[in-house]
Amino acid sequence: MDTIASLFSFITWPVSWVIVQFHKVYGAIFGPDTGWAWGLSIVSLVVLIRICLIPLFVKQIKSTRNMQALQPKMKAIQERFKSDKQRQSEEMMKLYKETGTNPLSSCLPILAQSPFFFALYHVLSAIASGKEIGVIDGPLLASARQAHIFGAPLASKFTDSAAEVAALDASITSVRIVTAIMIVMMSASQFFTQRQLMMKNVDLSVKTPYMQQQKMLMYIFPVIFAVMGINFPVGVLIYWLTTNVWTMGQQMYVINQNPTPGSKAQDSYLQRLLKSVTQHGEVRGRRRKNIVKVIVAKGSDRNDNERRFFAGLTKAGFAAQADGTVIKGDTIVAEAEGGSAAKRQQPKRQTKSQRQAAAAQHVVAKDTEEASEPAAEEAPTTSLEKKPQDPAKTAAKDEPKDEAEGDKPARPSRANSGGSRQGKSGQRKGQQRPKHPSSKK
Repeated sequence: MDTIASLFSFITWPVSWVIVQFHKVYGAIFGPDTGWAWGLSIVSLVVLIRICLIPLFVKQIKSTRNMQALQPKMKAIQERFKSDKQRQSEEMMKLYKETGTNPLSSCLPILAQSPFFFALYHVLSAIASGKEIGVIDGPLLASARQAHIFGAPLASKFTDSAAEVAALDASITSVRIVTAIMIVMMSASQFFTQRQLMMKNVDLSVKTPYMQQQKMLMYIFPVIFAVMGINFPVGVLIYWLTTNVWTMGQQMYVINQNPTPGSKAQDSYLQRLLKSVTQHGEVRGRRRKNIVKVIVAKGSDRNDNERRFFAGLTKAGFAAQADGTVIKGDTIVAEAEGGSAAKRQQPKRQTKSQRQAAAAQHVVAKDTEEASEPAAEEAPTTSLEKKPQDPAKTAAKDEPKDEAEGDKPARPSRANSGGSRQGKSGQRKGQQRPKHPSSKK
């Protein structure tokens, strides 16, 4: 570990300078030689570094989500080119290029922190050895060596001998108890962070080897931290515990406010959003409007969580718009209630005897209706007969015309055509066809 830390010795001066500046502030409050002043200086160093790494953290989240979304396509490529590893790698790189995904982006925050981590380890090792390093000169070196956290010096380790711990004015029992507790807390925070990611912020509808790999890392990382932790000084354990807690809180915020589509966290978020829209009648916040806008743009590609969200909006009488807002109307409520009522009022399934009885009743009702139809249709015919008619027109209609003149027999008028439709009952009414002139009858 000392060899690796020496590789980052170029950054020990900036790290030591930042620690000394924070020490001046906390030393004025807690005293310059106290463990709180030096411990909080290390915590502040972590916070400062993590704030600077927020852009990388955002990039890591995007890369992780892209990798999750690409898992089905990656699996298809592996199965298609199972026997050709070179072609498989080429297709993978092509897929990464087309989607703009960098597999190494998920490791950027850890890689960016590594120089600061090893530089801090190098500084604390020098303090334990009584050597000046960076801007930590003689007086500051003596103050740092006297600083204790719950009876454990900042530069002591779990594996130190009793003589090494006694040189730092401490007991081996207190050092091992404090370091053991900090190692357990560091491993537990790492496990909880990974478990939170796997249980809440992963699309459960997609089962890929990537998920199995992440589950394995959930158990492997805490073990790695526990094994490595026994060789870390107390100051480095403070650094790593602080960065784990920061990561856990940062990830918790991202999961609650911008969850992965298809995950349990997204379902919880959309239910909270639905409750807010129902209470206030609008989508509050620019970020929430952007999320609704993205879901609307998906159309038929929405997942189950998003479909439930839209169903809840419709039931509450709201409709999401393309700009991320919602509108409310009485027609939407009526359609929602009508659809649910129609769904509840579906007819029950009938037996064969019930269907036959219903068919017989239908035939009887139809015959009765046909029998009563002529009587109902006589009313308009009677009313027509009561209308006064021109005698000249009547005589012209009754007089037969000569076929030699090329005239054809007169056809029934449109007014009387209704009587011909009454042939259903066997009665033909209306004007009869005129007889031939040669007929004596």
